Amino acid sequence: MARIGHLLSKSAKSLKTEGPVVFAKKAKNYIDVRIQRRGCGDPLPNVVYMDVLFINGCYLPHPSRYRVSHQREQLLASGISSNEVFFDDLTLDLVKHYRMFIFFRCPYTDTIGEFIAIAKEQNKTVLFDIDDLVIDTKYTDQIKYIQQMSEQDRENYNSGVIRMHKTLSLCDAAITTTEQLAEELRGYVPEVFINRNVASEKMVKLSEEAVYERDVLPFLPPDKLSGRKEKKRSRQLQEEAQNRKESGVVRIGYFSGSITHNADIEMILPALQAIMKRYENVQLVFAGEMDVPAELEPFKDRMIATPFVDWEKLPAMIAAVDINIAPLEDTIFNRAKSENKWTEAALVKVPTIASRVGAFEKMIEDGVTGLLCDGCDEWEEKLSELIEHPETRKTIAENAHAYATEHCITINSGYSLVQFLLSKMSRNLVMVLPSLQISGGILVALKHCVMLKKAGMDVLILNDGVDEKDFVVDGTTLFVLSKPETQIHAKIDKAVATLWSTLGFMNTYPNIAERYYLVQNYEVNFYKPGTTYFRILANQTYMSYTKLHYLTISQWCVDWLKSYYGKEARYARNGIDLKRFPQKQRSMSGKTRILVEGNSDDYYKNVDESFQIVERLDPDKFEIWFMSYQGKPKSWYRVDRFLHKIPNEQVGEIYAQCDILIKSSILESFSYPPLEMMATGGYCVVAPNEGNIEYLVDEQNCLLYERGNIDSAVEAINRICTDAQLRGKLEQGGLETAAGRDWSLLEEEILSLYGEEKNV
Repeated sequence: MARIGHLLSKSAKSLKTEGPVVFAKKAKNYIDVRIQRRGCGDPLPNVVYMDVLFINGCYLPHPSRYRVSHQREQLLASGISSNEVFFDDLTLDLVKHYRMFIFFRCPYTDTIGEFIAIAKEQNKTVLFDIDDLVIDTKYTDQIKYIQQMSEQDRENYNSGVIRMHKTLSLCDAAITTTEQLAEELRGYVPEVFINRNVASEKMVKLSEEAVYERDVLPFLPPDKLSGRKEKKRSRQLQEEAQNRKESGVVRIGYFSGSITHNADIEMILPALQAIMKRYENVQLVFAGEMDVPAELEPFKDRMIATPFVDWEKLPAMIAAVDINIAPLEDTIFNRAKSENKWTEAALVKVPTIASRVGAFEKMIEDGVTGLLCDGCDEWEEKLSELIEHPETRKTIAENAHAYATEHCITINSGYSLVQFLLSKMSRNLVMVLPSLQISGGILVALKHCVMLKKAGMDVLILNDGVDEKDFVVDGTTLFVLSKPETQIHAKIDKAVATLWSTLGFMNTYPNIAERYYLVQNYEVNFYKPGTTYFRILANQTYMSYTKLHYLTISQWCVDWLKSYYGKEARYARNGIDLKRFPQKQRSMSGKTRILVEGNSDDYYKNVDESFQIVERLDPDKFEIWFMSYQGKPKSWYRVDRFLHKIPNEQVGEIYAQCDILIKSSILESFSYPPLEMMATGGYCVVAPNEGNIEYLVDEQNCLLYERGNIDSAVEAINRICTDAQLRGKLEQGGLETAAGRDWSLLEEEILSLYGEEKNV
């Protein structure tokens, strides 16, 4: 209801300030945009991951069709996925669903400002697209139509121009249509790319149909016609063609885009008056929003004026004239305009006479693909030339058609646009996680993501589950999307699997440039012998024939990947964020607090053995805390305090409140708990495994015991409790070990795993 109220309020304001005509046009376009969006078959914007999102800020259908729909078609033909949204419908959650954003004629709003700020914080690229000099009042003040507005209307118009300018100034670069526009835009953004307006496949199809109806259908013999409807249409067109031939009528057409073109037609009035007086067989066809000059009133019986028509009807209208004219006053505003009028006529094989201004001069080869004029005398001369020489009209029309169909249509003109967009896109990395449940391995992957983002990458977490809650790590927001819920169509520069079950994405999604597998453990042994299905699936991932870069943070993983599977793995040390694990001096007075950490549901965590050790400790002297994110205490565990799903940022406080950590795991990729306990100045009694011997040294920074030897573990705990000298030695060694593993020292190592470099 709030949304409806907002729209009603906005509509009332538009009606009051802009008048009923403009309001009606905006309302119709607003509805049309939604109908098109819902009917186009594209996925909804909030369930996709795509390359580009166009944000359309233009109410008028003609500009947005060329600059949004047609450019999207160029991208699609070149393998770049895109979507579009009207600027009033833009929501902040769309930021994480796209790699790049192109704002077309978007006036600034608070939502747009916040959206762009978030996009840039996430290393996403923001571009501005514009096809007219409506970015600064110093340009729009030159338009005669604007000068004639009422004070209130002009104030409203200027407000939109100023807001357009503000959005432009927030963008990284701009895309535009002509050389003059590019030159002016360089004063507002550091880089401008020219992507000329081109015709869509639908425009080409409609143009071909218009040419067929004019040049082919009327002249087909009856046996070549199919059905009564086509035969009837053929007879009708044949009669019209015959009448025109007998009368010798030559039609000159002017197809105005908007009311602002009144001044352009007035510029060549003397030439038009002279032509109409000299050639009685000439008819003038005016179409679009314009006022027919009073000076042409004497020729009203030879003039045809039609209102603005839907673009799909325009090719047939242009095809019905013999000469297309495109006069433009030589102003900086007009030099920035595109050559659309020439292109649209060329597609239906109608020759164009245009002013030697801006894009017309750039695109038309005078005398070959069109005719260019400077003043009224030349306009009169060249109009006369085409009126009197139908063969010249035909030659120029054919030349223009050949050029336009090769260079000015979406299907084969998108290469340079794609290359520009790819050059501006930040490198992106998708980290595929098995779930969002916090574990040591997940935290490592997230830390890598933070470093990669800091290095300038556009980073996305893809969750194998349905949860999409974003992570905030070290004050950095990492976007999360659900793989099952998201249709993925974007190009991915680097994708990273983090568990055997996530590797399927690497093998099935084709649009990935580099594939990585962050191996943090021998995952086959996550499952007990006998659980054959999962053990085999896990094992297969190390035999993958997909080209993978194997990465690891444990030296022992490097060794078995090479010896068991012949895989070369890149290695970087694992680290710790010392700020989260503040040092605290242990007094060892009163009860000694023992911490057991691990998931009791995972057999390889061997938590049962830790509690077998606990059973041998005197309850009057030892207090037992058990911290587990998933598994809960078994009925026989002696637990004084159970710490379940402790937020990651609070884990350091738990370690600091305990004296001794018991860790009995059979299998660890890289065992974090001992390192974290040492960072706080606590003591560790640990069963050695491949994931901890990389940094644990018996009698130097911890006490090791042989797994299964409960007596040895109990003895180690008692030694720590009674030997102050040993405690001092272990504390010092532990603090030094932890300090050497601070993440800030390892950033370049981590980035090198992924082929990235640290931002300077």
